[in-house]
Amino acid sequence: MLSRFIAQRIRHTQGNSFASVIHKIAVASIAIGLAAALVSFLIMQGFQAAVKNKIYNFSNHLLINRFTMSNAVEEQPFDYRIELYKNPLQFPFVTHVQEFAHKAGLVKTDTEVLGIVFKGVGKSFNSTAFSSNLLEGRFIQFPDSAYANEVVISKVIADKINARVGDELTIHFFQNPPRFRRLKVAGIYETNLSDYFDSKVIIGDIGLVQRLNDWAPHEAGGLEIQINMDYFNTFSLWREDFSTYKEYVREAIFNNPNIDNPQLAYSKAIFDYNFNFDRAALEAAARQIGDAMDYDLYLETVRDKYIQVFEWLDLIKRQVKILLIIILVVVCVNMISVILILVMERTPMVGILKAMGARNQLVRNVFLYSGINLIVRGLLWGNAIGLGLCFLQYKFKFITLNPHDYYMAYVPVQWSWDTVFILNAIVFITVLAVLLLPTLYSSRIKPIQAIRFD
Repeated sequence: MLSRFIAQRIRHTQGNSFASVIHKIAVASIAIGLAAALVSFLIMQGFQAAVKNKIYNFSNHLLINRFTMSNAVEEQPFDYRIELYKNPLQFPFVTHVQEFAHKAGLVKTDTEVLGIVFKGVGKSFNSTAFSSNLLEGRFIQFPDSAYANEVVISKVIADKINARVGDELTIHFFQNPPRFRRLKVAGIYETNLSDYFDSKVIIGDIGLVQRLNDWAPHEAGGLEIQINMDYFNTFSLWREDFSTYKEYVREAIFNNPNIDNPQLAYSKAIFDYNFNFDRAALEAAARQIGDAMDYDLYLETVRDKYIQVFEWLDLIKRQVKILLIIILVVVCVNMISVILILVMERTPMVGILKAMGARNQLVRNVFLYSGINLIVRGLLWGNAIGLGLCFLQYKFKFITLNPHDYYMAYVPVQWSWDTVFILNAIVFITVLAVLLLPTLYSSRIKPIQAIRFD
C-alpha cells in the first residue's frame, strides 16, 4: 500500500532528527509501561497463588462440620463415613477427602505456657501437599493401632517454647477432668500465616482427640475436601455466577422500600459486578456437594472461613488494575504528543500529497502506520524487559521479603501466558484507538498553507 510505503520511507530517512528522538521516547514509554504492567500482574498473581496455596494446603477448599450454633473451637462429632467420604468419585471435581478434629489445650514447658489448638488428622491426611510447609523433620507416622505420640508444630511455637525436632512436649487439654499427654515433636512447619495457623495450631493424630473425647473410631469433627479447580469452565462459571448475582441483587433492591430509584440502584449494582473464578468454582462445588449431604451437616468454603485474607487479596488485584489504567493514560498521552509532532513536522509533505490528489484517508494512514510501528516496537521491548525481570526473579529470587509481614520470603512470580497476551492486546488496542485522534488533524491541513509551512 502507498501509505505504508510512505510511512516506511519517513522512518528510514529520519536519521538523527528531532522526530527520531521523539520516536525513541515514545517506544521507551510504551516499553516501560508494558513492562511495569507485566511485572505487576505476574507478581500479583504469584502473590495471590502463594497465599491461597498455603491456605488450601492447610485447610483444603471445602469444610464439612456438624451443624451447631456454638462458636467453640471444638466441633460436634459425627460419623464421617458419609457417601462423599466413601465414594468421592461421584463428584468428578473432588480429588481428596480427609477427616479432622480440633481440641484446645496448653503447651507447658519449664519456662513457658502457651495456648494452642490441637488439630487431629488421620491416615487419609494429604501429607504430600503439606510437605511444602515442612521446614525440619518429617510428618507424623500413624501406627496400625492406638494413636501416634507425635506432633508437628510451627516454627513460631517452636521458637516461643524453645523446642526442636525430637523434643517432648507436655500438652494439657481443656476438659473435665483435665488431661495431659507427653508428645514428641516429629517436625516443624511454617506457612507464615501466623494469625491463622502458625501462632496456635499443632498437628497430631486424630486418634488422640477421639480417645480424649470418648468418640468412636469413625467419628470426627469435620471433613476437608480438596477440589480440582481446572475441572470448571470459566465461561460456564461466569454465566452461572452472573445469573445468580442478578437474581440476588434484583430481590434485594426491588424488595427494599427505602430505595428511591430501584432501577438506577439495580443498574449500578450490575455494573459493579466483579467475577472471581476461585470464589465461583468453590461455590459451584459447594452447591453440588451440599445437595447430596444430610441436613444436619454444614458445608463452608475455606474462602468464607478466612474471608479477611481473600478480601485483602481481591483488594490487591483492584489496585493493580488501577495501576494499569494509569499506565495506559500516560502511554496514550505520550503517543498523542508524538503523532502530533510528527504531523506538524511533516506538514509540507502533507500539503504536497494533497496537492497531488491524495485523499485524507491516505494521509491519515501514513501517520497511523507510523504509530503502529512505534507500538509494535514498544511492545517487543516491553515484553523483553518485563518477562526478563520476571524470569530473573523466578529463577534467582533476588528480591526478598519479610515473611512475617508478607507471608512469604521472596517476591513470587506466576507465569500466565493468558495474562501476557491480554495485557499486550489491551495496550495495543487502546493506544491504537487513541492514535486515531491526532491523525484526524492531518485532514484539516490545507495544501497551499502546508506547502508554505515553515
